[in-house]
Amino acid sequence: MTKTVVHSLVDPSMLAKIDKLFACNVGHHIDLPQIVVVGDQSSGKSSVLEGLTRLPFPRDSGLCTRFATQITFRRATTKSVSVSVIPGKDALPDHVETIRAWKKTDIKKLDKDTFADIMREAQEVMGVSSQGGGPLKTFSSDVLSIEVAGLDKEHFAVIDVPGIFQRVTKDLTTQEDKAFVKSMVGSYMANPRSIMLTVVPANVDPATQLILEMAEEVDKEGQRTLGVLTKPDLVDPGAEANVVDMVEGRSHQLFLGWCLVKNPGQKDVLDPKFDRYSSEEIYFKTQAPWNSLPLDRVGVTSLRERLQELLARHIRQEFPKVKSEVNKKLKECKKSLEKLGPKRDTPAEQSRFLIDIATNFQIVTNKALDAKYFDDCFTKLPDLKIATLVVNRNEELSESFALYGHTYQFKEGWDQEENIEGEINGEEIGEHNQEVKKENGTLSQSKDAEELDDILYHQSKLPYPKQNGILRWITHVYTHSRGFELGQFDPSLLAMTMKAQSKNWDGLALGYISDIVVITHIFINTLLKHVCPNGNVREKIKSVLMENLVERYQKAFEHVRFILEVERLGVAEKKSFSHSCYSNSMLVRLDDIKQTHTMSNKQHTVQELHDILKAYYKVARKRVVDALCMQAATYHLISGPDTPLKLFSPTFVSKLSEEQLDQIAKDDTLVKRRRTQLMKEIEDLEKGRKILS
Repeated sequence: MTKTVVHSLVDPSMLAKIDKLFACNVGHHIDLPQIVVVGDQSSGKSSVLEGLTRLPFPRDSGLCTRFATQITFRRATTKSVSVSVIPGKDALPDHVETIRAWKKTDIKKLDKDTFADIMREAQEVMGVSSQGGGPLKTFSSDVLSIEVAGLDKEHFAVIDVPGIFQRVTKDLTTQEDKAFVKSMVGSYMANPRSIMLTVVPANVDPATQLILEMAEEVDKEGQRTLGVLTKPDLVDPGAEANVVDMVEGRSHQLFLGWCLVKNPGQKDVLDPKFDRYSSEEIYFKTQAPWNSLPLDRVGVTSLRERLQELLARHIRQEFPKVKSEVNKKLKECKKSLEKLGPKRDTPAEQSRFLIDIATNFQIVTNKALDAKYFDDCFTKLPDLKIATLVVNRNEELSESFALYGHTYQFKEGWDQEENIEGEINGEEIGEHNQEVKKENGTLSQSKDAEELDDILYHQSKLPYPKQNGILRWITHVYTHSRGFELGQFDPSLLAMTMKAQSKNWDGLALGYISDIVVITHIFINTLLKHVCPNGNVREKIKSVLMENLVERYQKAFEHVRFILEVERLGVAEKKSFSHSCYSNSMLVRLDDIKQTHTMSNKQHTVQELHDILKAYYKVARKRVVDALCMQAATYHLISGPDTPLKLFSPTFVSKLSEEQLDQIAKDDTLVKRRRTQLMKEIEDLEKGRKILS
């Protein structure tokens, strides 16, 4: 039979690059164009592969396909045969090192015996049992790579995988082996860039073939499935028409169609003079009904030409996509590795890692406090605009104190007379049962602050100030508290009425500082997430910070209570207000002159106490608001020397013990494994990028 010379249908360098990508494991990370031969163990797959490659595949049952074999032919000026093993995707480092060290490049001739020796050595290196059973595995995910070069070779590449099987063989295969092989074969078939050469015996019903079912699952339109029918000489008489219909596309249609080949029989294999190509050519020319089939659909030579054409076209189509995907995948891996942060096994590495995070934390914090929001993070994460949030909350505090801080509404003038001698009920003394108003700006219920639940102030409602009744209330207090003073009132009455009139300050002040604490805490959490994407490390940092953070938050609450206590104690002794009170008492008002002839001493005293309380309350209210904003919030929480925002810093990290550093920053097992995986992936993809450049 005359050998058909097939001219290269695609740039040889492009084909060579694809092969190199396989060799450097890029195929583990992205899908590469390939032809994969699949079928049942008894389908005649090995014989088809032998015909396609002209290699003498061993027929010893102990050397049957137990791993994938990648066979590559290329044209070169020098004849050579090289053999190596490509480690499986999940191979352990020690195993990878072992199989990487095994190579054969001094093979002069790849005859039957040499091929058998190679298969045995490959099994040994992979740790695969030749007979099944025992401590060694029966199948391997490693790939045996055979490359054959020479002047008479045209580029062709094909991958052979173990045949799937339905039944296990005692002492040879197990149910686990069956599942492993099916999974391995399925992974090769699932590659959207693979052309599947599905080998099926012509003498069986295709509907019973699992391999066709598997192919249909991953290639529903049959766009990349080329069917191969074997054993036409074993087709039952009368059933030939079914095979002809398949080859000619009338049944079991595939986009790439079907080819029919005849495998040598056992007697033929034992005959050293037997030429399968000539024998097959004569068979399909003389044997009816096969001699009526198109010549490009019968014989292993036609099948090889068809595959070369498909592979060339497929690579031309997919090559640009492969190049783009390698670059895309490389960027993704580098980004993922960057998120994991640098390697941190030693205390020095761990300290450096945390110091970098703390430094970035303080850089952003300083910008946030200065309201310099030009970085993208402030646009994406508005909770980082802490200066603005605090200023807005300060304004709300001032408004809330002015509108809702007092228990009774002060009188603005004395035009309207008020009955000060009426009965005083419990409600007017201070039992607030009126309609209530929600406190402005309360954040203490935020889910982001649930961990601070024990220290936050949770009152969310405050009573409205009473619009009437202040004089009756002051009269009641005066009547039940006066002594032997003549025309005057005891200074302690001012302290007593001031305490009752400012009763709402507690809720407003504690609600305010709770909000500032929450704003601060959310800022810290948000910024930690921004500067430390690694959630595991971030939670450990928070765990170490939390005790000190809570301590500083509590100091702010303590200072609020201190401000309120100081403001209410010894009201009458405040010298800063004594002159004002005296001046106020010396003022002569037209309203007073008009009412002198009708006003009793008690009425005059009550009115004077009201005016002094009103004047003092206004001054005290502003003073308390300023103290809350400047001292409790700004100094203790925002910009003082010892605020929560300044806790996580390079100085803080430098004081951590080696044990603490290890606890916070050490890579856990999963991260180590992921880092190793990403570094290996990046290494492979970098090699791939250089190959494709």
